[in-house]
Amino acid sequence: MTAPRWDVLLTGARLATFAEDTPFGLIDDGALAIAGDRIAWVGRRAELAAAGHPPAVETVDLGGALVTPGLIDCHTHLVFGGHRAREFDMRLHGASYEAIARAGGGILSTVAATRAASEDELLAAAATRARALLADGVTTLEIKSGYGLTLLDEQKMLRVARRLGAQSGITVCTTFLGLHTVPPEFRDRRGAYVAEVCDHWLPTLAGEGLIDAVDAFCEQIAFTPEETRRLFERARALGLPVKLHAEQLSDQGGAALVATFGGLSADHLEHLDETGIEAMARAGTMAVLLPGAFYALRETKLPPVDSLRAAGVPIAVATDCNPGTSPLLSLRMAAGMACTLFRLTPDEALRGITVHAARALGLTDRGTLAGGQLADLAVWNVRDPAELCYWIGGNLLRQRWVGGRPAA
Repeated sequence: MTAPRWDVLLTGARLATFAEDTPFGLIDDGALAIAGDRIAWVGRRAELAAAGHPPAVETVDLGGALVTPGLIDCHTHLVFGGHRAREFDMRLHGASYEAIARAGGGILSTVAATRAASEDELLAAAATRARALLADGVTTLEIKSGYGLTLLDEQKMLRVARRLGAQSGITVCTTFLGLHTVPPEFRDRRGAYVAEVCDHWLPTLAGEGLIDAVDAFCEQIAFTPEETRRLFERARALGLPVKLHAEQLSDQGGAALVATFGGLSADHLEHLDETGIEAMARAGTMAVLLPGAFYALRETKLPPVDSLRAAGVPIAVATDCNPGTSPLLSLRMAAGMACTLFRLTPDEALRGITVHAARALGLTDRGTLAGGQLADLAVWNVRDPAELCYWIGGNLLRQRWVGGRPAA
């Protein structure tokens, strides 16, 4: 009988495990073993002998480099056509997000560009954006639809997201965002559009295996709580988890609504109230903060971070990469912005792009460095975890590991 072996043993690392209550779950002079696509053992190098470990096919000394779980971007709109740089200019001349949207700009301009693009064109553009995120340590990515707003165009976007995952070799979780905005052809038939999304598109796309979760934009300029509830009831009947763009521009009670459905997350949350926080805490619904949108829109209303902490609601952080309100292509920078703008600590921000981001996607097999977890890793050219939030820009990544193997 062949003795068990580890495939790879990484030594001489500072391991930010995020598996402990101590800051960063830090292990100095650590070692991490990989067997197949999983982490087999984690601890101090001095404990290896006592652990009675099996031989390793390959041993790599990292020379004191910092190792974290691979980063997880749990909220993006990465697949889209065109860009909206002109709106950036308009906002700097005083136009508000709502004013741009009500004038027919905003999301609808991206809808037109996305509809006009072929599937291959969308894939090429999204792959370029994805490469920027991966170069900054991302190994798991969520991508929403919502810029097609016809069944065929939503299918197109979701297929692109699936293809992007296969092409890049990382996990891509897909989210259906049919209730993003009312498309022009339904402008005077809003109820008919909601019915089409809930009763036709959602079951069709779910039946094709294109959807991992369902989202909506619950806001005065988007969809009402009642319309959102109808979508969520249909999603629940299909066995699909839900999440929600909630309380970004006003308090619509969206966070409490998504919590009643056991939602994975409520995202944005600048206008979140205590009722919503309490509902999220009871349901285990994650808070996802999106500092890129806060920054790009020059918002001043901060999400209630202290109240979320006090209620024990875990906080995730994401790029919200999108063409209109968060053209952000660095998850590490999103973590740094969460520290500077929202006053998260570096430990909170980094947990927000690892373990808490994983939970916001309903994933329990990644986000920490612990035995049995997926061996998605990021090796950094720094030693202090706080440096990942401290440095603004720059290339700090030495190497990504995906599923137990070094990634290009």
